[in-house]
Parts: sequence; structure tokens; C-alpha cells
Amino acid sequence: MTSPDDMTGADGMTGADGMTGADGMTGADGMTGADGMTGADGMTGAASATGAEGPTGVDGPVGAEGVAGPEGVIRVAVADDQAVVRMGLRALLEREPGMECVGEAGDGRAALELIRRTRPDVLLLDIRMPGMDGLATLRAIAGDPELRGTRIVVVTTFAMDEYVFAALQAGASGFLLKDSAPDELVNAVRVVAAGEALLSPAITRKVIGLFGRHGDARPVEGIETLTPRERELVAWVATGRSNDEIAGELTISPDTVRTHVSRAMVKLHARDRAQLVVFALRAGLALPS
Repeated sequence: MTSPDDMTGADGMTGADGMTGADGMTGADGMTGADGMTGADGMTGAASATGAEGPTGVDGPVGAEGVAGPEGVIRVAVADDQAVVRMGLRALLEREPGMECVGEAGDGRAALELIRRTRPDVLLLDIRMPGMDGLATLRAIAGDPELRGTRIVVVTTFAMDEYVFAALQAGASGFLLKDSAPDELVNAVRVVAAGEALLSPAITRKVIGLFGRHGDARPVEGIETLTPRERELVAWVATGRSNDEIAGELTISPDTVRTHVSRAMVKLHARDRAQLVVFALRAGLALPS
């Protein structure tokens, strides 16, 4: 395991869990294109060439503020207990224009110290780590006013269903599959740094299913202040659809959707669309099919 301060670069590496090649990553736990995310304005999944099944564009609300650092450089930290994964992610990020990897951490406690010291814009966080795991790390970041400005992308697999809704509740801005391609990872960082949420319909369906099995609807502060249209659109957001997709379903303009979603976020004090999904499920809003 490398230390949190270890910033060893790597142009290519191999291993069962690692990554190979200067331009990409492969391996059982590495990142290869599958059901991932691409596109400057959103995400389309390999599961469907038309995007019907894969992740689609996730538009932020009007006035959504990004978190990119000085001169537009996105500062990224990596927390994973496997050194070869950290090194591969660092190599990928540092080759990308406009991105900087500010450090690595091998567990949750080291990740918290790294964030305090470097104040990254985005943290790529593995859920399964020794000692303080990803969920505990998420909760610690959300509970610390000095740290909660860092946006967090949970790096996960579909086999870890039990963590998905818990991670959203704890403050994750989105999820990235460990078999995602390199360009999908880079796009994910840009999406989250821009103040948007990284939620695919596939993951959203899992969240809805998990909540149906384990969650109970309860009052959400501010939900009563939403107009009927705002409630309707929050419910649509909770299905994982983008503003453009919602506009198409309702035959209204994307700008109208964006305006209502933005107002709902302000009323509910939601930081991003990921939190809107949680609020919609907690409040028991009827979701469109």
C-alpha cells in the first residue's frame, strides 16, 4: 500500500486488479468500456447504442455551481486500498488536460487527512477499504463543514447493491462502475465538478428497488413548499432521466424543466440531483414508469 502522500506516476501497469497501457486500463478490477458513461454533456451506455438503457445526460439546474479550482483545473484525489488502482487512476488523471491528481489514500482515515490538506474538488472513493470504509468516510465528509465542498464519486460495482442508497444518503454525488472506460471516468469527474450528479437510469432503478424493500416514506422538510409542477419534475428526476429526456416526455422545453428543478433544489436545500433522488424516495413521491 502506498501512503496518502505517495504520488508515484505510472504510464502503464498490469495486474489482476490493475490497469495497462498509456491510454487506457484493463483488468478484472480495472476500467474497460461497459455500461459506462461518455459524452461532453452526459452519458450513453454501452448496453444500448441508442442510449435507451445506458446512462444519459445529466443536466444540472440553472445556476448550479461547479467546483473547479483556479484557472479551471479540476483537482482530484483518489482513495482506494489497492495501490495499483490508485497509481493507474493518477496516471490517467494527470494525462488529462485541465485535471490534476493532488494525492492518494489507501483507507478512509488517510482520505480525510488528504482532503483536509489538499482540498480537492472531486474525490474518487472506493467503498471497500480496510478500517474506515467508504461509507464511513462519506458520512465524515458530509458532517464536516470544512470538507463537504468536495464532490464525491463512489467507485463501485453492481454487486454491491446494499451500498448504493446508503452512499446517496451519505452525500455521494454519483457512482462510477469499476469496469468503466478511461474516457468515461474522465467525463464523470468533469460532470461532478460542474455541479451535476452522476446517476444512470440503471443505478437509479437499483436505488428505487432497494428503497422499496428497505425504506419507509417519511416527511421531507420543504417538500410541502413545492408546486405541483415542481413535485412532478422532482419525481421525474428520481427516475434518472436528464432534463432533455424529461422535457421530451412532458412535451415542454428543457429550459422549463431546468427552471423548475432549480427552484425545487433551492426549496429542498439539495446540493445536486443525487440528493433530489433521495428526497423524492423519502417523501414517497409517485415516480413515473
